[in-house]
Amino acid sequence: MSAVISTQEVALVRRSFALVEPIADTAAALFYGHLFEAAPSLRRLFRGDMAQQGHQLMQMMGAAMRLLDQPEQLLPVLRQLGARHVGYGVQDAHYALVGAALIKTLEQGLGDAFDADTRAAWLAVYGLISRTMMDAAKPELALAA
Repeated sequence: MSAVISTQEVALVRRSFALVEPIADTAAALFYGHLFEAAPSLRRLFRGDMAQQGHQLMQMMGAAMRLLDQPEQLLPVLRQLGARHVGYGVQDAHYALVGAALIKTLEQGLGDAFDADTRAAWLAVYGLISRTMMDAAKPELALAA
């Protein structure tokens, strides 16, 4: 991952995520609100308690933040996650919607702390995460994951 994500981008994403962590439940609720506003049909992919779903999302993001500079550990986890998400009905087009909801949530939650460099860093990180997960969702790669 370090070949694609710079040390500075990792630092910016981690620093900004540290500002989100204290308001994780609110951030998760904002995220899902933005996602379902943009694509109401996605709500059907989520079963169960959305507060619990949000808590799991934020825990997963925290774990990813800790591993951003350890691609040998992070990428296999992302591949497994991508392969699993196929079973939930997630399609490639959904990743762009999730990315847009994430950026909108970060803009809203971080305000001035979400400057152009931080935004670019999040776009780079999310791009790598989503590409890795989408690639793993392809049948021939999902079997290898």
